[in-house]
Amino acid sequence: MPAIAPFRVAVVQHAPVFLDRDATIDKACRLIAEAAREGAKLVAFPEAFVPAYPDWVWVLPARERKALGSLYAELVANGVTVPGPETARLGAAARAAGVQLVIGVNEVNAEASGTSLYNTLLFFDAEGRLYAKHRKLIPTGGERLVWAMGDGSTLAVHETPLGRLCGVICWENYMPLTRYTHYAGGAQIYVAATWDRGEPWLATMRHIAREGRVYVLNACMALHRDDVPDRLEFKRHYPPDREWINVGDSAVVSPEGALIAGPLHARHGIVIAEIDPGQFAGSRWMFDAAGHYARPDVFQLTVRRVARPMLSEAPEVTPAASPRRARSRKAPPRATSIPQPDPSKAGRPKPARPKRSGRTR
Repeated sequence: MPAIAPFRVAVVQHAPVFLDRDATIDKACRLIAEAAREGAKLVAFPEAFVPAYPDWVWVLPARERKALGSLYAELVANGVTVPGPETARLGAAARAAGVQLVIGVNEVNAEASGTSLYNTLLFFDAEGRLYAKHRKLIPTGGERLVWAMGDGSTLAVHETPLGRLCGVICWENYMPLTRYTHYAGGAQIYVAATWDRGEPWLATMRHIAREGRVYVLNACMALHRDDVPDRLEFKRHYPPDREWINVGDSAVVSPEGALIAGPLHARHGIVIAEIDPGQFAGSRWMFDAAGHYARPDVFQLTVRRVARPMLSEAPEVTPAASPRRARSRKAPPRATSIPQPDPSKAGRPKPARPKRSGRTR
């Protein structure tokens, strides 16, 4: 692969147009263009940006089933079919801006019932082609009221003109084997699309960058109280003095674990940083988690990448052709007769057998 010149990346920290898919995609397209004007070649958005992160799962009591059902129905109605008209619009925006794009959506399971959702990252190249997606392996806590589990078929590192790129969603980043799978896949740019924030989370991002010797793009959603429509009842569960539902803290971290841009705290904006591809290999001379510092003779990791569809068609079974020549045919089994009892002797006792005397040799 020819040497790659340093380039800029953008991490978008904005709120969606809450639970409005089409308006959120319009906003995403504007932000993609804005990031490109800042010189970005790769643009990363937070998890579940389209049409919203379902934060109500953390504030609504489970007994409020009517409210939960209504919100879920609205989220499904504004979900994204992959591929579909919405992904075509995002791809067109990436192509017009000439950027690689990673963005989180609520994906409808169009391959089955059409009423379940996945927390999904979409990957577009600079030509606007949707070339991959990743479904979050396991939703966290209350998220399981909304999202289904992904499988290993979408766990991958992608070769791009900017380097080898992967995407990991929120608390998947706490799964050591998930991280190692990407290190072993040769990841160089690691997009961590998330809802989490704060010092413990930023420490995790810095650890991952240093452990994997990767550039980490921590993309978090900043959500102000005013970003949630007043018509939604769950909003009343937030404390009155809570101005920011999520403060964001988006950032970019170098392979040495240093913050090189951000964190952007409690405001909307775009974090811009420069990536030096020379650090992709150079940073690993002393530690390479999935290379010279690995011990495959001691530890083994098995990854199952087979998709697990909801419905599989059984293959048609063709009956075996019968042999043409009669002599090759097996003779039919002989009929056997079972002795029937004599009705005239029914009820008669069996005569006793005489006892033998003496020994027999």
